[in-house]
Amino acid sequence: MPWALPLRWSPWGRPGVKALATAGVLVTLWNLRFFLNPSKGSGEDSKHREPLVILVWEWPSKQVPNISRDVCHELYGITGCQLTTEQQLLHQADVVVFPHSRLQPGRDKLPKERLPGQNWVWVSLESPSNTRALAAWNQTFNWVMTYRQDSDIFIPYGKLVPNWSATVNIPAKTNLVSWVISNYHRTQKRAEVYKNLSRYLHVNIYGKANNKPLCKGCLLPTISKSKFYLAFENSIHRDYITEKLWRNSLLAGTVPVVLGPPRANYEQFVPANSFIHVNDFGSLEELATFLKTMNSSRYQQFFAWQRRFSVKLYTDWRERICAICTVYPRLPHGRLYPDLQSWFNS
Repeated sequence: MPWALPLRWSPWGRPGVKALATAGVLVTLWNLRFFLNPSKGSGEDSKHREPLVILVWEWPSKQVPNISRDVCHELYGITGCQLTTEQQLLHQADVVVFPHSRLQPGRDKLPKERLPGQNWVWVSLESPSNTRALAAWNQTFNWVMTYRQDSDIFIPYGKLVPNWSATVNIPAKTNLVSWVISNYHRTQKRAEVYKNLSRYLHVNIYGKANNKPLCKGCLLPTISKSKFYLAFENSIHRDYITEKLWRNSLLAGTVPVVLGPPRANYEQFVPANSFIHVNDFGSLEELATFLKTMNSSRYQQFFAWQRRFSVKLYTDWRERICAICTVYPRLPHGRLYPDLQSWFNS
């Protein structure tokens, strides 16, 4: 502020009379400026104090939760963040969120115009292998919101959070390996790996693909009885590490045998000694032997992470959308993704 300029000090450490008089005049003029023009100078500050309005054009999941209250603050402690699905509020929205699962080729369902300063976000939790028609959305979105770490808004399926009071808890085991699979396609890498691995050990298979669906409350108790879980992703892409690792393996209390991006990529998310990677072995027969012959002491070492961490799952889209408000001040404004498909496939 202009009146906060340094004063001319006298040799005795006190401001000179002339300096005090000058400062007083400046203070008066500065205050008078705001009295006469209250909208100038303070407009930017008041704008930041207003809630950030995030319009979700269509909710990502089939069931739309109640977001009429201040859910970001009530549920996640995020202040100044207002969510809405009311499309008529488009002209009030600072950010508009477009889940890819709700986008159709063509722009007939998109807003006809983008307001100045308004940012549009493309959202997807699917891998590039399961994402179609991206070429239709070039020069459309300002930000991307995905499981990729280099996204503008990073939304992982889960993470490890520090928990120094945690203790190691290994559920009782009654079988060696299990796998829950709903969509089984022979052309997938995971189908090929399973077929060859099953030649050397028995795998307990659950899920719709084997006509053994598990109820929501049955999933973790059933999986927890296995020493190892096949955390096989449906496609292999950078950072594509889903609930198969976070929920079905680590949270269930079993050791994940992962098939997905390289080991180094997994180690950016979880400790190196918390999982087994298919690529660690020269053959699937070697992997099977390793699993079948592992002693109790070696097995327990895979759970050392539990002494320092707990698993946090991200399952509520409200939490993901609210996260936009926490990173909003740091996001680049006015930029468009020229080729969304090239970025996502990179």
